[in-house]
Amino acid sequence: MATDPRGLRGDAPLLDAWLRFLEEAPTPFTIPGHKHRLDLVGDVVAGDVPLYAGLDTMGLARGVLAEAEARAARAWGADRARFSVGGSTHGNQAVALALGRPGDRVVVARTLHRSMLLGLVLAGLEPVWVRPRVDPAHGLPVGVHPDDVAAALAAAPDAVAVVVGEPSYVGTVGDVGALAAVAHAHGGGRGIPLVVDAAWGAHLGFHPALPPHAIALGADAVVTSAHKMLPAVSQAALVLARGDRVDPARLEAGVEATATTSPHGGILASIDAARALLERDGETLLGEVIEAVAAARRRLAAVEGLTVLDGAGVDPTRLVLLLAGTGADGTAVEADLVAAGMPVEMADRDTLVALVTLADRDADLRALTEHVVASVERHRGRPRPTAGAGVWAVAPVAGMPPRAAFFAPRERVAIQDAVGRVSAELVAPYPPGIPVLAPGERITAAALEALAAARAAGSRIAYAADPLLAHLDVVAEV
Repeated sequence: MATDPRGLRGDAPLLDAWLRFLEEAPTPFTIPGHKHRLDLVGDVVAGDVPLYAGLDTMGLARGVLAEAEARAARAWGADRARFSVGGSTHGNQAVALALGRPGDRVVVARTLHRSMLLGLVLAGLEPVWVRPRVDPAHGLPVGVHPDDVAAALAAAPDAVAVVVGEPSYVGTVGDVGALAAVAHAHGGGRGIPLVVDAAWGAHLGFHPALPPHAIALGADAVVTSAHKMLPAVSQAALVLARGDRVDPARLEAGVEATATTSPHGGILASIDAARALLERDGETLLGEVIEAVAAARRRLAAVEGLTVLDGAGVDPTRLVLLLAGTGADGTAVEADLVAAGMPVEMADRDTLVALVTLADRDADLRALTEHVVASVERHRGRPRPTAGAGVWAVAPVAGMPPRAAFFAPRERVAIQDAVGRVSAELVAPYPPGIPVLAPGERITAAALEALAAARAAGSRIAYAADPLLAHLDVVAEV
């Protein structure tokens, strides 16, 4: 039986439509093909209600999606909101299609997710890279600096947009307001748009202890994942926009061009429900988890050699641990946590990231803390110096436009023969998922050293055609 434990349906039209469908149990002669029978493949299809002829009529006559999106726009102070069942990946690629024309340049933070970088390929945009600054105390990025963005724009005065990722994967928060000011001042007139990939920041702005969300700080378009920091179903995301620096019609066309025509109604309803929950109960729930994380940080900071990421520039809901001072290997600690039924979001030799959301309870964090402390003591060794991941330091070298490289004839070469060639693929250690090589970039010795170091530290090499890194795909020489 479908439930609404917090009574949200009155403020969540998509959730209400999803509940009504399950309550009324119609006999539809439409997709999906399982026809809501659970005696065929089981509960795996339970709750799978389509948008068309499910949450709404085939002609969307009830307008429940438009109403839910309008409520989301108001909640975040945006002019427009679109829901996505394709995650921030879909949102990023839709926004990329709205920013310019093939051949236009955009200033892009190197910390961005691969989906935005491949969005540049789809749109034919050419990146002008800006690397994040790294805090030497902990070796983690603290975001791109406004001065560095201003310098990039001075070198590329024809740039049509600035695209950054805030907050970072490890919860550090940069100065989005200052970045917006730089973008809006560029070139005179109304300036150029600031686009923020805020996949990890859907909760920001809904508690006074949290940084404001990017729209409130002046961003023109924001993509955020409702399934990461909010209690929505996997793949749930939002695209938010204000003003007209990002062409509203182009953005709408970009969303529609890259979206499925068979959206999962349950995912859409979960976005609506998460928004309603965040508006009504978010401050209370977030306050509880902020207090629980603060207590966990205090307990962990008392462990000899263990550094806990903290301070004004860190999301207070994030739990990030630096293990070098303990001598313990983060991958071994992760294995202990998995065995205890507590998998974490990220682990490599020196870093452990536990993703905490408003769904977590103080008791959960206490149990996690106890297991982490015990595991660190079990694996304690000789302290290592703090060393930031090499991925943050690699300077990309442009060889050809990303789109041209993606579609160019390619060949596979041994990695020792790849230096100087143009990469035809995107290669990123995961964690943290930041590309070391992107299509169109020249392969440097420094990039290969960073990849080798990441693999030695326990990171999975993601997206590479050869995950063992014995070979790389490069643009064929003709």
